[in-house]
Amino acid sequence: MFLIDKPFVSDFLIDTIRSNNYKIIATKVARELIQDDTLNWVSEEEAIAILRENPEISIYSNSENALAWIDLNHGESELSSQLRILKDKVQFREISKDLFPDFYFKQIRIDEIQQLGADEIRFPFVIKPAVGFFSIGVYIVENEKDWLKAKSELQPEKLKSIFPENVLNTSTFIIEEFIQGEEYAIDYYYDRDGNAILLNVLHHLFSSGTDTSDRVYSTSKQIIEKYKIELEIFLTKIGKALHLKNFPAHAEVRIDQHGKIIPIEINPLRFGGFCTTADLLGVTVGFNEYQCFYENKKPDWETIFKGKENKIFSVVILDNNSGILPSDILEFKYSDLANDFEKPVLIRELDINNYPVFGFAFVESTASNKKELMDILTSDLRKYIVSK
Repeated sequence: MFLIDKPFVSDFLIDTIRSNNYKIIATKVARELIQDDTLNWVSEEEAIAILRENPEISIYSNSENALAWIDLNHGESELSSQLRILKDKVQFREISKDLFPDFYFKQIRIDEIQQLGADEIRFPFVIKPAVGFFSIGVYIVENEKDWLKAKSELQPEKLKSIFPENVLNTSTFIIEEFIQGEEYAIDYYYDRDGNAILLNVLHHLFSSGTDTSDRVYSTSKQIIEKYKIELEIFLTKIGKALHLKNFPAHAEVRIDQHGKIIPIEINPLRFGGFCTTADLLGVTVGFNEYQCFYENKKPDWETIFKGKENKIFSVVILDNNSGILPSDILEFKYSDLANDFEKPVLIRELDINNYPVFGFAFVESTASNKKELMDILTSDLRKYIVSK
């Protein structure tokens, strides 16, 4: 079943649900977002009955907003318990600390942050909301100067968002050691036997060592195959600890120069937020992650990337780092943005007044052309913005 919620659902996902006649739960929000009576809608009452009768049924949500529906209607279940653990970064560290006994972390309330001195903590570290999303409130702190700057930003009035508290709650933070290495995002699922099946591996590009933005994620046949076996073994171990089966997820990890994998977080019941990473290979090479998960299949990477073995496929998140208030923006020049890429496959436009981003660009590049990705990675996007 598919559990659809705000803030966004893509046409690609809707078409997948329609063409495969997948069950979709007829919540009030889902019916408002998707006004299509031809879909295989099931009532909330029927969906709840299905979940209770068959706890291992496949369920996918496009948004963590929908986790509140499961908590409300299926709150005493093992599924609901698994979601709470994975969504809370402190609980996740606690449940997995046997796998990473030397990893340092601590919990802190937002009202304690201003009183925490540099002599009470180990540098470098990362501080972020215990329940977070979209890199909001995330800071890499290398020294006392960074800590003073981070504290100036970690104020309740500066951390308001469009997301509900079960998605982003800035009342409690986690401080944890900074993990050295390259960062990767993984769309995957746990099959009927609890084995992790990779659906995509994306290299999360950063402009500097202290960059925490979500601007560019890139995938390719080479990227996926580089750590495929190690990642599946690693993620399976974590899944076994939580008894995860028929369960989609989006993991973020860092891999150091020795190949050691350390998890950053695992986001439950979904792939990349805002239908980004899950749509990427669908719109570029025709591989449908949603369908692969729902049908409990393994991807054939040789076939998927046939003829495009040397291509890189990226999703560019157009966050507003321009310093210009959304209320002062008249227009975003999407056509100019498209012209700056070798092969823009899809530009997905969003209203910056209603969403935290201008939209997303799905692009294809040759392996030798990394300049366009580095240019957009470091851009403040002002060249595309028309102010009032």
